Amino acid sequence: MGFITDRKRAAGLGSAKTGTEHHWHMMVTSVALLPLVIMFIFSFGAILGSPYSEVIAYYQRPFPAMIAILTMLVGFNHFAHGARSTIEDYTGGLTRKGLIIGVNCLSYSAAAFAIFAIVRIAL
Repeated sequence: MGFITDRKRAAGLGSAKTGTEHHWHMMVTSVALLPLVIMFIFSFGAILGSPYSEVIAYYQRPFPAMIAILTMLVGFNHFAHGARSTIEDYTGGLTRKGLIIGVNCLSYSAAAFAIFAIVRIAL
């Protein structure tokens, strides 16, 4: 149609109004991961190379288990949102929907398996 203005053509193609929320979520999880990863490295590094029985006894204490669980939760949540934004930027259509569902399933199932393993060791 020759009578459609530029403004009319662009209507509905603008911002999805979620960019600020997504950016804020990524910044918060990044800041949360900074101390968590540092504490996880020091707590995991202290027991690295020890015999199996010592590792089990170490992760039965509440602090190392909680640090590991929080690191897994926040880390996989951060991964899911970051991968989703990458998929949204570079794919489209049915491929986009399938990849987003796949990434969500992957990240949440990996987090569930990691937390289950840590809880199983801790209890």
